[in-house]
Amino acid sequence: MPPADASAEPGTAPDGGSTGAEDTLDLKLTEELLALITEERSAGPGRVAVLADLLGDPGSWPPARTTAGEFALLPVRLERDLPVISRWMNDPAVAAFWELAGPESVTADHIRPQLEGDGRSIPCLGVLDGTPMSYWEIYRADLDPLARHYPARPHDTGVHLLVGGVKNRGRGVGTTLLRAVADLVLDNLPRCGRVVAEPDLRNTPSVSAFLSAGFRFSAEVDLPDKRAALMIRDRTYRAQL
Repeated sequence: MPPADASAEPGTAPDGGSTGAEDTLDLKLTEELLALITEERSAGPGRVAVLADLLGDPGSWPPARTTAGEFALLPVRLERDLPVISRWMNDPAVAAFWELAGPESVTADHIRPQLEGDGRSIPCLGVLDGTPMSYWEIYRADLDPLARHYPARPHDTGVHLLVGGVKNRGRGVGTTLLRAVADLVLDNLPRCGRVVAEPDLRNTPSVSAFLSAGFRFSAEVDLPDKRAALMIRDRTYRAQL
């Protein structure tokens, strides 16, 4: 199951939902989206073929220079990254919400379907000044179960986040990286007009971090496992927020 919350601010728990949450990869394409795919496939050179390239290649995106250091997204490779991600998942503050504590196979079973899927969700390490320190899932929100709960637009892109390691928490790093990743998405996915997230409405520090990162509060949405704050960062207003 994907996390149901992108907990942004270290010092608050990264919220991950429950075992009853809908799975990103289980969402079937609607007739409307299939029509969009057909249209894009037949549009000629230079247009994105949605199923073949839903999110591009985050690993090729230029790193972002932030006040915390140089930050880059590195697509996960299980043979290389599983031990560190599994260790983060076994941190009690993370495990309480992501519910992926246990042997490495538990985390692998969560990540592998994304790696072997159609590209609508890409798990990534967040690397700060050369050191892996966070885990991200960049996903097509319009192709996610979340789209059943808000008026999604084509190419809406969502983010889930956990910050690993106590030393990276409580310093505002989450806010800084949320802004950086939203900017990376908007800079490198020109057809994406909005970056979205759905932190638990009760997680006030997390909602505050999204607001500080240039997201706006759009609505309260009832998801299967929580009442969430739908947070949106609009391309149109990114320079003002």
